[in-house]
Amino acid sequence: MATFGTTLRRGLPRIPGGEPWPPAPVDVLPVAAERGTERTAPAADVLPPKPREEAAPAASGPRRYGPFTRPQWVGAVLVGGAALLIVAAMVVFLTRWFVSLDFMRDFFRMFPGDYPLPEVAPVGIPAWVGWQHFFNVFLMVLIIRSGMQVRREKRPRAFWSPRGNKRRRISLTLWFHQALDVVWLVNGVVFVILLLVTGQWMRIVPTSWSVFPNAVSAALQYVSLDWPTDDGWVNYNALQQLSYFAVVFVAAPLAAVTGVRMSGVWPTTAARLNRAYPVEWARRTHFPVMIFFVGFIVVHVTLVLATGALRNLNHMYAAQDEVNWAGFWIFAASLLVIAGGWVAARPRVLAPVARLFGTVLMR
Repeated sequence: MATFGTTLRRGLPRIPGGEPWPPAPVDVLPVAAERGTERTAPAADVLPPKPREEAAPAASGPRRYGPFTRPQWVGAVLVGGAALLIVAAMVVFLTRWFVSLDFMRDFFRMFPGDYPLPEVAPVGIPAWVGWQHFFNVFLMVLIIRSGMQVRREKRPRAFWSPRGNKRRRISLTLWFHQALDVVWLVNGVVFVILLLVTGQWMRIVPTSWSVFPNAVSAALQYVSLDWPTDDGWVNYNALQQLSYFAVVFVAAPLAAVTGVRMSGVWPTTAARLNRAYPVEWARRTHFPVMIFFVGFIVVHVTLVLATGALRNLNHMYAAQDEVNWAGFWIFAASLLVIAGGWVAARPRVLAPVARLFGTVLMR
């Protein structure tokens, strides 16, 4: 097989604006003979890489918020709301039919929805309960807001470190959440002490087993839209009593012990204690407790406004059993204070306060 080399003449470029083709010099290399003939092929005779084509821009469509676009969300809310209204109406009609049966009439006569309190139980709601009620709502709203921010936060805008431990660093949002928790716990301890000292505990702690059938009776009356007799100034109905007891003596302690387990004050070196009380259990419990508080607040506010708003607000805020606008205006002012706290809960406002207790580093 013979081999030889030659030089090719350069010609026009193969792509617009490119170099003349082929690049010089070009050596021609041998190719094996095929069927008794000899042929040569230039080694450089390979097509140059094609110019990179720009990817076509993705088709722009409506912006999605999660799985749906904005119109789809509107449609889903409308359809879902209509479905809920239909289901609620059916539940109300079925409940009204059920409570009209003869044996249910006997049940309501036996368990009207409340039971007598002990004779030594106080009557009325003192002013300190109203103050505690407002301050607790103020703290709970900000605790829930900051807790949800901690769950969503990807890149915190500011960090806080205690003066004695610069290596420990948490987001400013988490510091705010934990600081609110401390104030909330102190307020809760004061509230429980005042309940015990003044005897107000008898209004929210069940003192008879009849609380349970009476709670069922009150629940059926609420669902049937035939409200139970409301005399909260003297005595809560059994369902209210169980709800308030659950909030003060069950949900609040659960929120406290799970929050402490996830905080920096928990001793991480106590291996036996950590095995007995794993942080995973605290995480799985803390968030559902928060959901319970949100649900309680929504239902509580709805029933307060639907079952005699002016009188109920006077009980809760004005410490009087009258039907006038005093409690309403105090309630409206409290909403403004809560809204102000919501708006102020941002790094620029929180950082100067946090610096009183440690070091703040802004991003």
